[in-house]
Amino acid sequence: MKIKEIKQNLLRNLGNIFLHSVINVLCKSVKVNRINYSVIESLLTEKQNFVLAFWHGTMLIPWYLHRGQNFSALISQSKDGALLANSLVKWGYKVTRGSSHKGGKEALETLLENSKRNFSIAITPDGPTGPPRVMKAGAVVTAQRSSIPLVLCGVACSKKYVFNSWDKFEVPKFFSEVVLKYSEPIFVDENLSRDETSKIIKQCDVELNKLQDDAEKVF
Repeated sequence: MKIKEIKQNLLRNLGNIFLHSVINVLCKSVKVNRINYSVIESLLTEKQNFVLAFWHGTMLIPWYLHRGQNFSALISQSKDGALLANSLVKWGYKVTRGSSHKGGKEALETLLENSKRNFSIAITPDGPTGPPRVMKAGAVVTAQRSSIPLVLCGVACSKKYVFNSWDKFEVPKFFSEVVLKYSEPIFVDENLSRDETSKIIKQCDVELNKLQDDAEKVF
């Protein structure tokens, strides 16, 4: 390995460590209000795994708050995805790399296998490239084929930084307030036709956008 490559790898590793530490401090500083969280508590108490879906642009706080809850996460194979995967592994997630554009079929099969091993599944259903807040099939199909419930989550911050990215990625400011609003469990019949499943996906799209709007209205 060349000296230049060694230096690049060293800087990348140091950057990963520093970024993860900053994220932890930031997330610990926010005040969290979780609406309808009893749904999640009941599922955890019953040891029922589930699919949790939240929009790509709001993902930082739910990733953090659901750490250590036996989740498998689907993360894109991009360089940005590698940074996120680093933090998720440290938070106790079983990370699967892939997306609808690259490695999607294989990633879905891995998620389904993980669900059979009683992992819950966390998905950003509009990722990895959007369009933002438009639900793709992944979350619903995973819940359907795994025969486990789907829970949707809207997330909003009182004060935040918004990045100029396709998803308008949000990072809460230190000591700000965060609201998460969860849906009731959604059960998707595995015997539905493709057209019927498509209708469920559209209904979930509407519901998740409503949860997102409701969370934002708090502020």
